[in-house]
Amino acid sequence: MSSETEVELIDSFSMLIESLKNNGIQNIYGIPGIPVTALVRSWQAEGGKYFGCRHETNAAMAAGVAGYLTGVPGVCLTTPAPGFLNGLAGAANATTNGWPMILLSGAAGRRNTDLQQGAFEEMDQLNAARPHVKAAYRINHISDIPIGIARAVRTAVSGRPGAVYVDLSHEMLTGTMPAAEGEKLLFKPVDPTPRQLPCPNAVKRAADLLKSAKKPLVILGKGAAYAQVDSDIKALIEDTGIPFLPMSMAKGLLPDNHAQNAGAVRSYVLPEADVVLIVGARLNWLLANGQGRTWGNQLKKFIQIDILPQEIDSNVPIAAPLVGDIASCIAALRTALKGMPKAPADWLAGIAERAAASRDKLAPTLAVKTAPGMMNYRNSLGAVRDVLAKYPNTTLVNEGANALDNGRMIIDQYLPRKRIDSGTWGIMGIGMGACIGAAVVTGEPVVAIEGDSAFGFSGMDVETIVRYNLPVTVCIMNNGGIYKGNETNAGGYDDPSPTSFTPGIRYDKMIEAFGGVGMNATTPEELSSMLETAIKSRKPTLINVVLDPDAGVESGRISGLNIERKKKAAA
Repeated sequence: MSSETEVELIDSFSMLIESLKNNGIQNIYGIPGIPVTALVRSWQAEGGKYFGCRHETNAAMAAGVAGYLTGVPGVCLTTPAPGFLNGLAGAANATTNGWPMILLSGAAGRRNTDLQQGAFEEMDQLNAARPHVKAAYRINHISDIPIGIARAVRTAVSGRPGAVYVDLSHEMLTGTMPAAEGEKLLFKPVDPTPRQLPCPNAVKRAADLLKSAKKPLVILGKGAAYAQVDSDIKALIEDTGIPFLPMSMAKGLLPDNHAQNAGAVRSYVLPEADVVLIVGARLNWLLANGQGRTWGNQLKKFIQIDILPQEIDSNVPIAAPLVGDIASCIAALRTALKGMPKAPADWLAGIAERAAASRDKLAPTLAVKTAPGMMNYRNSLGAVRDVLAKYPNTTLVNEGANALDNGRMIIDQYLPRKRIDSGTWGIMGIGMGACIGAAVVTGEPVVAIEGDSAFGFSGMDVETIVRYNLPVTVCIMNNGGIYKGNETNAGGYDDPSPTSFTPGIRYDKMIEAFGGVGMNATTPEELSSMLETAIKSRKPTLINVVLDPDAGVESGRISGLNIERKKKAAA
C-alpha cells in the first residue's frame, strides 16, 4: 500500500491577502465582524496595516481619499448587508469624484441569498452596488481571487478612476486549494493606466483657439491635481501667461498667491472669458453647468480635456474636445503652443486690479476684533489661514456650509493635493474619514475645519484618530446649529428649531474622553495659538471654536439650491 503524499493547502484568506499585497495594497480601512474578522487578523499577522473605524462610511471615505492622494486604490473592508450599505456610500462618493477605491465585503451564501431563504445578513450586494460604482465583481471560488483583485485594481485606476465593488461570497471565503497551484495564479496587471494620447487634429484645434483668444482662461479641477503632472501644468500656464481659476481641490497646483490666479475674481473672469480651457473639471453644478448668468451672455468657446468621450458636450457644446489622459494632453498642448504670445496684457491687468481690490476688501474683515465667544467665520478662519501658511505640508480637510465656503475663500493653499473637501456631490460627512486617510498616506499633519453640523456625520471616528495616534487637529466651527444657532421654532412651541443644536456644546470634552487633547478657543488669538501648538505636537487634538450663534447664512453661498429659499423667492 502506497502512502498518500500530504499536499500543503492555502485558504481563501491567505490567497486574498497575497493578492492584495501583490498589487501594492498596504492599508485596509474597515470594521471587523462576521465573516471577515479572521481575515483582518490574518492581514495584520502578515504585516498589513489595518485601520479600524467606528462607521463603515468613514472607513470608505478614508479609502477614497487615500486613493486620490496616492493613485493606488484605497481598500475598505466591510461585513455584509448593513455594513456593506454603509461602505457603499463612501464608494459612491469615490466614484463620483473620480478616486480609485476598492470596496470588499463579505456576503451571505449564494444558495440562501438567491432563494431568499433568510440567511444571516442576506442581501444581493452585487446588484445593489452596480449603479453606484464603476464596476462590481463577485469572487465565487478561491482560484479566482488573484484575477478578481487584479481586475478590480485595473478597473479602479484606469480611465477615469472610481470605486470597484468586490463581493466576497461565503462559498469562496470557506475554500482551500493546493498552495503551489495558488502561488502560480498570483499576478499583477501590466500597465493598468496606459497613456491615452489625444488626436493631433484635436490638439491643433485647441491650440488655434487659444492662440486666437483675447480673454483666455484655464480652469483647473481636482482631476488635474490627481494626475500629478504639476510641473507641466504650471509650465503651460506660465509659458502662455493665461490666468487660471482653481476649483477648490485644485487649489495649490499653483500657489494661491500666484500672479495669474484669478480665484479672487471668479465672478468677473467667467462671464468675460472668450476661450476657456478646462483641465480635470466638469461643467457640472459647481460651474453652473457652463450656462446662465455665471457665464454671461456672450458666445464662449470651451476646450475640454477629459479621458471620457461621453463627458464632452454634457451641458454645453465643446468647441475643441481633447480626449485623452491629462499628462498626454497637457504635453501635446505645450508643444503646439510653443512661441505663442502671452495672453493680452489688458486682460491680465484687469484681473490683477480687481483681484487686488478684492483682497483689500477682505483683509480688514479677517482681522476684526470680537468679544470672547463671539467670533465670526472670517476672523476665526483668518487666524487659521495665518497659521497654516507656516505649515504648507499640512493637509486641510474642509466641510460644512459656511465653514466650507468661507474656508475655500480665505485659506490659501501653496502645494498640490493638500486640500480635501466635500467634492463633486457637495456632501457632508467626509471629515473624519478624510482625516484618517490623509494622515495615514502622507504621514504629515492634518487639520480639519468642520462645521458643527458636518462634524456630526463622522464625529465618532475622532476615537479612531486617537486610537491610532494620528497627527490630526479638528477645529469645530461651533455656532450652535446648522447655518446658525439662534433660530427659533416657527411654530412657537418649546421644541428647538430644525437647525439648532444644544447651546454651549463643548466638543473638546469629547476627544478628552477618548484620551486626546481638547482645547476651547473663544478669540482669534486663542485659536491661532492653540492651532499652532496642536500642529507642532502631532497629537490628536480637537479645538472647539466658539462662534457667535448669529454667525452664518443659510446654505452658505449656494442658497439658490435650498428648496425653502426657492419657495420664498417665488412667493
